[in-house]
Amino acid sequence: MNVLALAQAWWAQHTIHLDPEPAGARSGSVTVDDVYDRPLRFVAVGDSMIAGCGVDDQSEGFTPALARCFSHTLNRSIDWEAYGRLGATMRRVRYRLMPEIEGRADLMVVCAGSNDLMARRTLDEWKADLSATIDEAKTICDNIVVFSAAQLYRSPSLGAELRKVIGRMTEEQTAASKTICGEKHVAYLDMTHEDVHADLDSFYAHDRFHPGRYGYEYMAQRVDELLGEWLTSNLSRV
Repeated sequence: MNVLALAQAWWAQHTIHLDPEPAGARSGSVTVDDVYDRPLRFVAVGDSMIAGCGVDDQSEGFTPALARCFSHTLNRSIDWEAYGRLGATMRRVRYRLMPEIEGRADLMVVCAGSNDLMARRTLDEWKADLSATIDEAKTICDNIVVFSAAQLYRSPSLGAELRKVIGRMTEEQTAASKTICGEKHVAYLDMTHEDVHADLDSFYAHDRFHPGRYGYEYMAQRVDELLGEWLTSNLSRV
């Protein structure tokens, strides 16, 4: 990382005031009139997006938005649970958050990576933590989707040179993640290159860093579109 990017990283660390984890229940239900004998159990584990940072209540966050979209696609009731922490790296997901999940889930989303980039964790560290997290997830769930890091390189709160550096690091992390997920036979969703309206002011929360309510809703809709065929193929008979 060059001197200008390091200076911008220092400035960001000392001036950006991130929105906290919102109040509200970190679990809930989406109920529809279906033919199944039980709701599908959907668990999301990861960083601040899973923790719902950027909205005023957990019910407005990313995980329940995903649950609503998935329920519509599958025409099935869903019980959702969010295990997320502001600032969580994949290592924290591995050691602190995964152990909080009890019992088996029908669908699991693993969403982390942005904080690993901001902390400048090495690519080898990332590979080791992602591999181990996937192995742990497989003991809990048969249907796993790993999300790429968020689009930090678009964040209006970060300096231009820092965004360029983060963009290059994101490309490396995304390529490594895609390879690991392929080897371990789990789904990988590359949201790094998707148009999720991250260039719009309305996408962001008060801190100009996290998504706001609109951002989470739009991302959830796009995720559902990308995963629709996979969801129906893997979960229709669960």
